[in-house]
Amino acid sequence: MNTVIIGIAGGTGSGKSTFTNRLKEAFGEDVAVLYHDNYYRAQDEIPFEERKKVNYDHPDAFETELLLKQLRDLKEGKTIRCPVYDYSRHNRSDQTIVVEPRRVILLEGILVLADERLRDLLDIKIYVEADADERILRRVIRDVKERGRDIEGVARQYLTTVKPMHYLYVEPTRAMADIVINSGKNPIAFEIMKNNIQKIIEALAP
Repeated sequence: MNTVIIGIAGGTGSGKSTFTNRLKEAFGEDVAVLYHDNYYRAQDEIPFEERKKVNYDHPDAFETELLLKQLRDLKEGKTIRCPVYDYSRHNRSDQTIVVEPRRVILLEGILVLADERLRDLLDIKIYVEADADERILRRVIRDVKERGRDIEGVARQYLTTVKPMHYLYVEPTRAMADIVINSGKNPIAFEIMKNNIQKIIEALAP
């Protein structure tokens, strides 16, 4: 199956999910979306209190091997069952999401450009950036409201793992992107990408 895979990376709270979701809404069933966060490794053998201390912003926290396999399956026209991550439990859920192959696949996550094997599968690489103060504020609001975290835990995690890992692993991937946009709400960048994706879909149509 002729498939184009677009990677959308950037720091936590940069707006990459907003950008990805806007594209998904614009194209509906013509586009499939995978979130790198859903590929956090299962940690059933680790007690909850220990799971809370895991560095989730390090590349080793992800089961990227499974993601690579499922991306290749989608390119071959196969349906996959994507894992689901439960943030409140710091562990993979028992549920899965059925993802059908599509002409365009959006892959979103902070570290999707950090792994060479993933980069080699991407046809277009996008990096979304935002000021650090904006990113941390968005992170706090999201984790407390949507992921059931307490603000003290969010602050501790940000200072001990999120911030240092951003400078060590995430920000350097900016140089590997084909396109860098400032904010996931950038209307010009959105229109450019929407038009490009529309051309890709039309070109790949049977």
